Amino acid sequence: MGRAEERRARQRGGHRAAPGNRSAGSGKSGIRRLFTWKKILGTFLGVCLLGIGSFIVLYLVVDVPQGNTAAQRQSNVYKYSDGTILARKGEVNREIVDLSRVPKKVQLTFVAAENKTFYKDAGVDFKGTARGLINTLSGKGKQGGSTITQQYVKNYYLNQDQTVTRKLKELVISLKVDRQKSKDDILAGYINTSYYGRGAYGIQAAAQAYYRVDAQDLTVEQGAYLAALLQAPSQYDWAVASATGKKLVQDRWNYVLNNMVEEGWLTQAERGAMKFPVPLAPKGAPGLEGQKGYLVDLANKQLEQQLMDQEGLTASQAETAVVDQGWTITLNIDRKKQAQLENAVKTELTSKLEPKQRRADANVQAGAVSVDPRTGKIVALYGGKDYYKHFVSNATRRDYQPASTFKPVILAAAMETEAKTQQGKPIDPDTVYDGTSGRDAVDNGRKVGFHPPNEDDVSYGDITVQTAMNKSVNSVFAQMGIDVGMDKVMGTAKDLGMDTKGMQAVPAQTLGSMGASPLEMAGIYATFDNHGKKVTPSLLKSAEKKDRSVEIPDPIGDQVISRTAADTVTSVLTGVVDDGTAKVSVADNPLRNGQQVAGKTGTSDCNRSAWFTGYTPDLVTSVGLFGEAAKAGGTGCDKEKIKQYSHVSLQGALGGGRVNGGGPPAQIWAAYTFGVTEKTKFDLDTTQGAAVEPTETPTSAPPTSQAPSETPTSEAPTTEPPTETPSQTPTTEPPSQTPTTRVPTPPTQTPTGGTTLDPVEPNLEQ
Repeated sequence: MGRAEERRARQRGGHRAAPGNRSAGSGKSGIRRLFTWKKILGTFLGVCLLGIGSFIVLYLVVDVPQGNTAAQRQSNVYKYSDGTILARKGEVNREIVDLSRVPKKVQLTFVAAENKTFYKDAGVDFKGTARGLINTLSGKGKQGGSTITQQYVKNYYLNQDQTVTRKLKELVISLKVDRQKSKDDILAGYINTSYYGRGAYGIQAAAQAYYRVDAQDLTVEQGAYLAALLQAPSQYDWAVASATGKKLVQDRWNYVLNNMVEEGWLTQAERGAMKFPVPLAPKGAPGLEGQKGYLVDLANKQLEQQLMDQEGLTASQAETAVVDQGWTITLNIDRKKQAQLENAVKTELTSKLEPKQRRADANVQAGAVSVDPRTGKIVALYGGKDYYKHFVSNATRRDYQPASTFKPVILAAAMETEAKTQQGKPIDPDTVYDGTSGRDAVDNGRKVGFHPPNEDDVSYGDITVQTAMNKSVNSVFAQMGIDVGMDKVMGTAKDLGMDTKGMQAVPAQTLGSMGASPLEMAGIYATFDNHGKKVTPSLLKSAEKKDRSVEIPDPIGDQVISRTAADTVTSVLTGVVDDGTAKVSVADNPLRNGQQVAGKTGTSDCNRSAWFTGYTPDLVTSVGLFGEAAKAGGTGCDKEKIKQYSHVSLQGALGGGRVNGGGPPAQIWAAYTFGVTEKTKFDLDTTQGAAVEPTETPTSAPPTSQAPSETPTSEAPTTEPPTETPSQTPTTEPPSQTPTTRVPTPPTQTPTGGTTLDPVEPNLEQ
């Protein structure tokens, strides 16, 4: 057979397949017959035609409904744990304004923030909607890329539900609304129906809530802030935002204005002259006097977080879904304990303040959170003198240093990681350190440039960790943090419940130079009390409305540190109460009646805050006092001019000198705790610490942290404490008595005894 004939035979399939390949060849040809390009193309076109047909049917069937935003607004009902009513909140703060009353460039800030193609598009973002549908079907839930028209439709005609049906309806209605209404009408509807936080719906209410002006008087800078705010109203509210929140809203404010320049709506010169317009302090909402407003705000925030976690809502969507939406929210607050806590603050603090006679008294703010460590329930909370007069909750604010109340976290990290001194000795309550004030902390023989003084620059020589905790010796814990490893210390802090985002793992953190709230510290100590099982304090008992309920997760989580480590910390902290800085106010309190107590005092840099976080086996309470300038004037200890709401020293308040954690905070703690708890004892799985009777005199290594003679090779670490500015002027009540101030004396060398000292940490803000 010639080559041509052979080729023709192959083309005709004339070559016989080998016997062993016959089935393979027939299978291959069968697959080809099943998946031909014609069939694939036909299937694709069929699916497309089906989708188009379905969309046409949907477009014909779905009509633009009547606006229902106002009808959806219902009172939320808040209850105590026993079911009695705490508060009702639901009056809608909205005033619809015509778009002509909003300056044109302010209108454009919203377009620049949300939808630069607003004036050109057909009202929908098909790509963004498709992404939202895919996320919903895959369980991610979060929608992105909505146009202003779609957001207006969602706010005014529909709801915040993250379902495929709702998203498809949103798409159809948006297309129809864009055809039926002008762009100005849609923009007016959007800015008048959106929720801006502070109970404000619509731009007029928002202008009043944040800047005390009408919408027609808003500047472009202010409009850009309100436009930026819509992404996350609570997180971006300057009065209560964290340092991270403030940075995010400033970034978004810049984004809005930069977009306006790109679109030709602002000149570069106009943009360059603009400065961030810090909003005015908020006013409390009606019906939330006293502690009610603080409780309602925290309940809302925790419910919003659950909706974000469980349903994939954004922060803005969650807030809109919670505020004034007809929820019945039951809190874990125990009415008896709540009343006792409020009374303790009044009798031990506010009744003794004389703001007219002593300027320092006007600057005192108090916050407290009380948690059941076995259940994680927040049973009492004190946010400030009155929600109307001080909008920021002192119970949840994170802009003050927790100071020496952070020291137990360092010990917990040492115990959990089985850390050793630089001489290889295990770190435990009996380990001996050099307590010389101002001594250089070292890392493998190298000075790290960190040498904090102790209170009043008192040196202690060689002391055990137990004694160092009792007396809150800065130099010991600075060295211990380096021995453990600051990355491990901060890792343990995170495991215990501290928000460490953005915090540097530097030696200065051993002095508690980061920001933390009483709520945060109560959770950390509750985890110690709960034998190392994570406690995330929860205010929510239940949350439900007519057609739904939200699952409240168990506040008790996994074992984050070992029971032995947690119990050893507890054992050591009993020494702080019995032999240390809390002895006078807590251990010697006549109401104690033999109750076993663990706790730690703290007094921060420049005496700007004073703390006592303590616990019994069944109750953990963190009390913080914060220096907040009632008015501007004078200079602070850092030589900077004092502005209203600046962080200032508590020095001189209550007619004394320094306000220590072992003073008013511990007194408030004792008056509250001993009034609501029954006598119980800790069940500790440890052989160490002050709560354990020693069988023999402890021995340990010689001092492990002698300062080397060589020149240090690193600079002193620096930290910048949070600078968040709170919002309202504190108020106080007339005094009844003036406390006395104790003068510290040099200690004797005993393992667990000594003076009741509470250090004021050095200035770390340089």
